[in-house]
Amino acid sequence: MAAPGATSGHRAEAVLDRDGLDGLVRVLRLLGRTVIGPTLRDGAIVLDELDSAEALPYGWGVELEAGRYRTRRREDGAAFAHSAGPQSWKPFLHPERIRQWTADRRSDGRLSVHEESPESVSYAFLGVRPCDLRAIQILDRVMAGGRYRDPAYLSRRTGVFLIAAECTEPGATCFCVSMGSGPAADTGYDLALTEVVDGDGHRFLCRSGSEEGDAVLAKLPHRSADAATSSAAARAVGAAAEHMGRSMPPVDLRALMRDSLDAQRWDDVASRCLSCGNCTMVCPTCFCTTTEDVTDLTGDHAERWRRWDSCYDLDFSLLHGGPVRATPHSRYRQWLTHKLGTWHDQFDSSGCVGCGRCIVWCPTGIDLTEEARALHQETGAGGTAQ
Repeated sequence: MAAPGATSGHRAEAVLDRDGLDGLVRVLRLLGRTVIGPTLRDGAIVLDELDSAEALPYGWGVELEAGRYRTRRREDGAAFAHSAGPQSWKPFLHPERIRQWTADRRSDGRLSVHEESPESVSYAFLGVRPCDLRAIQILDRVMAGGRYRDPAYLSRRTGVFLIAAECTEPGATCFCVSMGSGPAADTGYDLALTEVVDGDGHRFLCRSGSEEGDAVLAKLPHRSADAATSSAAARAVGAAAEHMGRSMPPVDLRALMRDSLDAQRWDDVASRCLSCGNCTMVCPTCFCTTTEDVTDLTGDHAERWRRWDSCYDLDFSLLHGGPVRATPHSRYRQWLTHKLGTWHDQFDSSGCVGCGRCIVWCPTGIDLTEEARALHQETGAGGTAQ
């Protein structure tokens, strides 16, 4: 795998057709990996286990806007010409619920406690967008890069084979260019694909970024990369960078968040926010959890589970006497200032990768790029982006 945080250098380049892509899934499955990739289900492009590349959403795209997601038919048969869906790769690395231990009362009245061992899986992620590739790197820093490493995350992350799919058609809510996370894939992958559909056919420029990527590519039906395909791929990615649907204001977002804590705009967004937590659930980098203990009806069996939590939950900041952040105003401000500002203080980067999921899946269509721009206009805070 491409090691967490490592830089993937250019190693080998080839061209695959649809048979080559199917061969990729087949080879990875023969190597004992569970291949996860995009597929069409229930009116959305979701991530699921793939038996073959035929399960990819060939000929399907999406229409995105604030609070709106629709799939649509495409005429070109492209497999990866769709923007981020409702899922990121986070649930496969940092699951929504994990059982931590169980306890049983024995016949002699004593307790028997069993600690759950982290599940060991061998994943291959096919079709990781550059923004999501960056998100995985951020999760690596949060969950595995500090003093207290999460064993459940490490057991799932170690050995993941990452196949990036560069973006050639950004959605209306995408703003990865603003966050420096796309549309090109430059680090952290084992293989990177750029889909090209033109008069010369449907094909994928494939380049490796690790020794394991080299080995897998060598087993696939492919042909040498040609100048026409390489140029077409570069043009497609370049055009995507020029056609982002959204952008952050070109200011120092960290300074903007720090200097606008008393802005009236927070009241405006709080009047629209439902505190539902959708934005944190679909965010590829939000990682907060809580624990809950459950028992059976007899009281003889108990379990402790770790589950996702959200800073929008009223009880998230609950202390003796009440919650620290009791209003939607304070909870939205906490989320946005942490994501764009104080995340730097904790993890040396922004917590936002510009995928736009929080905009799409907000029931009231709150757009964090619009909020950042409004805060800048109100306060004048934040200098030129660094």
